Amino acid sequence: MIFNFEVLSGNYAVCRTVPNNPIPEWANGEFVSLTRTGDELSIVCPSQNVPDDIQRESGWRCLRVAGKLDFSLVGVIAQITTILADADVSTFVVSTFDTDYLFVREVDLDGATAALVEAGHSISKTNGRETL
Repeated sequence: MIFNFEVLSGNYAVCRTVPNNPIPEWANGEFVSLTRTGDELSIVCPSQNVPDDIQRESGWRCLRVAGKLDFSLVGVIAQITTILADADVSTFVVSTFDTDYLFVREVDLDGATAALVEAGHSISKTNGRETL
């Protein structure tokens, strides 16, 4: 399978709060993911939105698989993360109903995109919803 990836603008943070906290007002932006478990409320959002007193890992960039992925597709994440792992790039993934979002450290973005292009995929950069 060959995919087109869109590099979303900006830096993202992965944040952790206690599980019963309400969804905070700062959890907003072009891409936001909220996951609540019995152990935590995990929030992925633009880094600049996160208050200083929130536990976080910052410095992530987002690669969006362009278009809608059918639920019957098998091995999408495995294929992509194998390419990135072989390039020594750490990832974390958030999946939505339509597609997948892969996050890589800002320092690894060039290496990640180069590895994906070498594997036959294409990369485009976006500024919000506008492709550059």
